[in-house]
Amino acid sequence: MKTSTHRILTTHVGSLPRPQSVVDVLFAQDRGESYDESEFSKVIAAGIAEAVRNQIESGIDIIDEGEMSKISYGTYIRHRLSGFVTGDVPRQTPEDLNDFPDFRDRLTKSGATPTYLRPICTSPIASVNLKPLAADIEHLKGAMIGTSASEGFMTAASPGTIAVFQPNEFYKSHEEYLHALADAMEPEYQAIVNSGLVLQLDCPDLAMGRHMLFRHDSDEEFIRNAEIQVEAMNHAVRNIPADRMRLHICWGNYAGPHTHDIDLDKVLPTALKAKPMGLLIEGANARHGHEWEVFTRHKLPDDKILVPGVLDSTSNIVEHPELISQRIVQYANVVGKERVIAGTDCGFGTFAGFGAVHPSICWAKMRSLSDGAALATKKLWK
Repeated sequence: MKTSTHRILTTHVGSLPRPQSVVDVLFAQDRGESYDESEFSKVIAAGIAEAVRNQIESGIDIIDEGEMSKISYGTYIRHRLSGFVTGDVPRQTPEDLNDFPDFRDRLTKSGATPTYLRPICTSPIASVNLKPLAADIEHLKGAMIGTSASEGFMTAASPGTIAVFQPNEFYKSHEEYLHALADAMEPEYQAIVNSGLVLQLDCPDLAMGRHMLFRHDSDEEFIRNAEIQVEAMNHAVRNIPADRMRLHICWGNYAGPHTHDIDLDKVLPTALKAKPMGLLIEGANARHGHEWEVFTRHKLPDDKILVPGVLDSTSNIVEHPELISQRIVQYANVVGKERVIAGTDCGFGTFAGFGAVHPSICWAKMRSLSDGAALATKKLWK
């Protein structure tokens, strides 16, 4: 991972707003409709080129392809792994929304929540199709040529994320399911790193999973399961250097009350056992904005760096650069300015065609992120 000893670098969590042309071909693919593969590739390539251009123009240093070819951060795996069929499985509703059923129902009726096919594991899992990944890598690296980008990264779902959010009807236990996923996802992780890109492992299972699959368990039981999920992930990346990876945890990218979010204090020790060097966490969400203080109680290991979210990914308010700089400086004063990269809370296109933040406002927020990082640089290296 690129770091800097003279300024605050900027990045984001991964998914970006997709053009309607990209949304249309993704849903056609996901529904099993006939489509022209050559045209699909052209549409995705154009979407990636636009995403790269927008990131560069917004001043983002460490960029990606915006997850253009993925209908969502987790369910995309059914196009790359065997063992999954699709079914009309009801989405798990976050426990905080269940506390406010009138608000939950209004969200559903307004179309604010996506509808898509849910992968269900019904047979042995294996990696069978890395062609979409190879195309994404080619398109991203090609679009980066001649740009000012410091580095490129690409996201991939962690074994725990897939296990927590995609139902298992084949393996005898959650742990057995996890380890099968770890073995199956290893080729994808390795291919990303072999390409020269940084691997980002998406791990909402380590935080959001608490008020989803594990909502009826105690915090202690949730942490025990999280430990197993981290062990499975570490097994999958055992041959990848830590400094070629970053890990993202979040409590759910939705504009809800978040009153059931587990404290970072409780999950951080487990998250720090994960091998990746970079840790991306929410820091702008009003429910977690105070948790920079957690790092005064839990020392960030010397071999890790922190990428706190200083932009909220669920609000159309464009944060003032001064506020962003203040947030960055708070973290830098605790863990060290050379070990902080400015990021976002979560993605801006977690599901294709859905996102709380309007696309043009997303890029205004990114510009403010860059401006805020520049202000923080002046304060920290004065």
